[in-house]
Amino acid sequence: MPNPKLIRPLVRELHPYVYGEQPKIKGLIKLNTNESPYPPAPKVLAAVRAAVDGRLRLYPNPTAQVLREKLAKLHRCHADNIIVGNGSDELLALATRCFVEPANVLPASLRKIKLHSELPARCRQHVVQYFHPSYSLYPVLADIHGAARNTVPLKSDFSLPSMAELKRGRIWNFRAALTFVTTPNAPSGRGYSTRELDALCKAQRGVVVLDEAYVDFAGENALKLALKYPHVLVARTFSKAYSLCFQRVGYFVGHRDLIAALHKIRDSYNVNGLGQIAAEATLDDLPYYRANFKKINATREWLSRELTKLGFRVLPSRTNFILVRPPRFSAQAWLQSLRVQKVLVRWFDRPEVKDYLRITIGTAAEAEALVNAVRKILVWR
Repeated sequence: MPNPKLIRPLVRELHPYVYGEQPKIKGLIKLNTNESPYPPAPKVLAAVRAAVDGRLRLYPNPTAQVLREKLAKLHRCHADNIIVGNGSDELLALATRCFVEPANVLPASLRKIKLHSELPARCRQHVVQYFHPSYSLYPVLADIHGAARNTVPLKSDFSLPSMAELKRGRIWNFRAALTFVTTPNAPSGRGYSTRELDALCKAQRGVVVLDEAYVDFAGENALKLALKYPHVLVARTFSKAYSLCFQRVGYFVGHRDLIAALHKIRDSYNVNGLGQIAAEATLDDLPYYRANFKKINATREWLSRELTKLGFRVLPSRTNFILVRPPRFSAQAWLQSLRVQKVLVRWFDRPEVKDYLRITIGTAAEAEALVNAVRKILVWR
């Protein structure tokens, strides 16, 4: 057995990110990891198949140049405003490494301060800040880097606190080195207006990442803020809406100075060649995906109505999932009961959401199967 001292104390004590279950049981309806229920466009599949040739022995384009140029055309900016990553998760990690100083260099007296707003200005470069509940990767990234965490609760309905509330509460740090905002929010599904995000970004002095992984299912987006403010980045992904989870492609849009800094620390050839080709082909067939967005949103509204009729409290959603509070017995018990019915959903053992289930929006047939499973459970119990 290796000596535990070979591993850094920080890593020994680290709580890793908890992935959604990838079931090995056949026949399960998988509604737990927010994947698209629809395959990539036929043109995308054809492009990937055509690329499986002698190019596999070569390194891919190191900066995903063609993809960045296509994204720049789509978003009406310059390729220098975009960096592509191995999923947006890699870019969130790069942002933490790029813009935040590890907190272990702080004096011991300052490490104990709970109100990060009281940290001296010179020390706020050590702070990673985010609302909760939100994407559970953020605290893991902060801990891996050895940064100080500032976690600020959302309101009881998962809405953002107003600027007045943030200032009055004195727990929000307007000078935090890096602030993550999941918009629309996960796991609640709640959407945030560009107006309120603009006010928050304007008030921040450090870097702000608006994590728009689910924005294609929402009514509006905040991409313009990444081109308006020099300290704002918007994160996007090809995973959730564009059916490319398997390929791991995401990107940031922002000021070219921030993007250039991120390029300095990214891994060489960080985005695989087939992923680049798949994403490029995706951008050539956006009508196919936009039709899928409409189908997913329509299924989301139907499922929300049906579950409400069955006694569930369904929160408003602007994503490809819904957060629901089930009736009669605990959410954890519902998780197990639905699994018996071969329907897999997600439950989080966190105080703010432990009474809820998160349900991915699948096909119309999968949504109907879920409702039928719920009806059976309600009869039996």
